[in-house]
Amino acid sequence: MTRATDHHPVRLRRSVLSVPADNPRALAKIKDLAADAVIFDLEDAVAPEQKTQARDALVRHLSANRPSGEAIIRINVAESGFSEVDLVAALAARPDAVLLPKVESPANIQAVLDWFSENDAPESLRLWAMIETPRGVINAPAIAEMGRTLGGRLDCFVVGLNDLRKATGVPALPGRTYLVPWLMQVLLAARGSGLDAIDAVFNDFRDSEGFAAECRQGRDMGYDGKMLIHPAQIDEANRCFGIDQAALDEAHAIIGAFARPEHAGRGVINLNGRMVERLHLDEALKLAAKADIIEKRKVKP
Repeated sequence: MTRATDHHPVRLRRSVLSVPADNPRALAKIKDLAADAVIFDLEDAVAPEQKTQARDALVRHLSANRPSGEAIIRINVAESGFSEVDLVAALAARPDAVLLPKVESPANIQAVLDWFSENDAPESLRLWAMIETPRGVINAPAIAEMGRTLGGRLDCFVVGLNDLRKATGVPALPGRTYLVPWLMQVLLAARGSGLDAIDAVFNDFRDSEGFAAECRQGRDMGYDGKMLIHPAQIDEANRCFGIDQAALDEAHAIIGAFARPEHAGRGVINLNGRMVERLHLDEALKLAAKADIIEKRKVKP
């Protein structure tokens, strides 16, 4: 199912687990995890001397083992000298998306789009972008615009606060006080072009209370989910970024109201004394589609 307002597929992205591509034990456990999406990391999590082995291992793994949710491969930056061989491996592994690190301008997206075109990448292959540098945050609106066209492939922003903190000198304070403006800036840019947005990792996976608080903060800011570094964080992310039953009931009411014959072709209707527009229908359809995905996963053996 696709959103009524744009060409981006509806996906469930409450929990996005990052796994080192060269860790066979971590790869083997993925099939038993409830993460909505898995990022197979060829970048920061893999030492330079291990990248070839990691790349080969990942292709072998994904050829025989597909996660229940989305599979995303994070490649290396172009300047590393590894990005093109990463892309070749990605085509062989057939992920749902490729995650580009340290995206700072639309040119970073366009370069990969051109490579996809030259190498006959399937049309279903999408792009995600890590926004993790000062230039990336500043240029987030222009980068997000790359996802507005049908051929743009860009679907999702992932915020990388560890690199952003390092580049700016902002300390890792509880509550992310001085980072919230940038988080909201990235979120607004994503929403302006119909993209999803994933909140940054919480580094101390043993601090369950701190993680839960940050999940709630990200949810309240409007993020779709959270990037995770440990399987222990999956359940809380799924719960926090999950679908509230009251919101789902309202979504079904909106969908049903617009489906009535007397409301055919109308842009605004009266629903229980409240004016409801087509934009509310678009959001209701998206929410209902996500709920359907959750229900289908529950009935899997």
